[in-house]
Amino acid sequence: MNKEKILEALKKVRHPEEKTNLVASGIVTGISVEGKKVKIILQFKKPVDPLANSVKRACIQTITEAFGNEIELEIENIFPQRKIEKKIPFQGAKNIVAVASGKGGVGKSTIAVNLAVALANKGLKVGLLDADIFGPSIPKMFGIENVKPSVENVDGHKLISTVEKFGVKLLSIGFFVSHEQALIWRGPMATNALKQLMEQGNWGKPDVMLIDMPPGTSDIHLTLVQSVAVTGVIIVTTPQEVALADALKGINMFRNSQIKVPVLGLVENMSWFTPAELPENKYFIFGDGGGGRLANELNVPLLGQIPIVQSICESGDKGIPVALNAQRADGKAFAELAKKVLMAIEERNKFEATKKVEIIK
Repeated sequence: MNKEKILEALKKVRHPEEKTNLVASGIVTGISVEGKKVKIILQFKKPVDPLANSVKRACIQTITEAFGNEIELEIENIFPQRKIEKKIPFQGAKNIVAVASGKGGVGKSTIAVNLAVALANKGLKVGLLDADIFGPSIPKMFGIENVKPSVENVDGHKLISTVEKFGVKLLSIGFFVSHEQALIWRGPMATNALKQLMEQGNWGKPDVMLIDMPPGTSDIHLTLVQSVAVTGVIIVTTPQEVALADALKGINMFRNSQIKVPVLGLVENMSWFTPAELPENKYFIFGDGGGGRLANELNVPLLGQIPIVQSICESGDKGIPVALNAQRADGKAFAELAKKVLMAIEERNKFEATKKVEIIK
C-alpha cells in the first residue's frame, strides 16, 4: 500500500457536482502513509458543502474494499473560508454620538431631534438614527409618520434610502411598521434590525451621526458599542433625584471597562418652568441644579439646561422642531447646546489624537 495505489483507488469516487473523479477534480489534496496508518485530506470548493460527508463515506468504503479493514484510516474534510462582506456602519461617519438616558420620560428624543436640527442649521451634514426599536418617536417629531423609505442601488449595493427633512437624514423602525402596532420582538431581532439600519442606510458620510438610544441599559446599547466606534455619548436627565440616580447608572455603563465610550457631557432637560406671560420668571418644579451637581461630581461638562416650555412640547407633536428658529428663546437654547456639543466632540478628538501620537512614540 502506497500513495500511488491509494490515488488509483480514489479515482473510483466522484463528487456528485463534479464531472471527474476526486483526484482529477483536485479535491484530494493530501495523502500520508505510515505503516497501516493512512490519512487523506479532501479540500472541498464551497464553504458549506452538504455532500461532503457522503463523499467522505464513499472514500472510506472504497479504501476499505481495496486494502481491507486492518488499516487505520483518517479522512479530514477542509472547506474554504466564507468570504464575508465587511459592512461599514453609517458609511464612515466622521463623528458618531449616542444620545442616551438612564430612564424614560426625560425628553431624550426631544433633545436628539432638536440637537440634530440645530447642528444642520450650522451647515453640517447630520444623520439621526432612531435606535429606540420598541418606542420609535422620531417619525412623529419630524412630521413624517406616513413616509415609507425605498431601497436604492448605490455603487452596486442595495441601500435603504434615508428620509431627509430640515437638513437631517433620518431612519427609524417606525417607518416600516404601523404607528399603532406594538413591536413584540426578542432581543436578537431588535439588535438585527438596528444593525440593518446602521449598515444598509444610505447615510452619505455625515459629519455628525446622532443615535437616539432607547432608555436604560439593554442589548441595543451593547450592540451599538460593539458595532461602531462611538465618538461619545450625551446623557439626558431631569433635575430630580430619581432621574439623576438613573443618569448615573447610564454614565457608569458607558464608562465600564468593557465598553469605554467617552461621556461628552450631561444635558439637563425640564430645568425650570417659565410661563409665556412671565418670561423672566423661573419655577424649579423638579428641583434646582441637580444636573449641574451630578456633572461636577462626575467631572463631565454640563452641556445645556433646557427649560419646560409649552412650545417645545407642541413642536414635537406637530413635527416642527423649535430648533429651526434660533432667534426664539427655545430655539436659542438648542443652538447653544449644539455649539457646546461640537466643542466637546473637538476636545474628545484632540485627546484621542494625542493618545495615538504617544503610543507611536
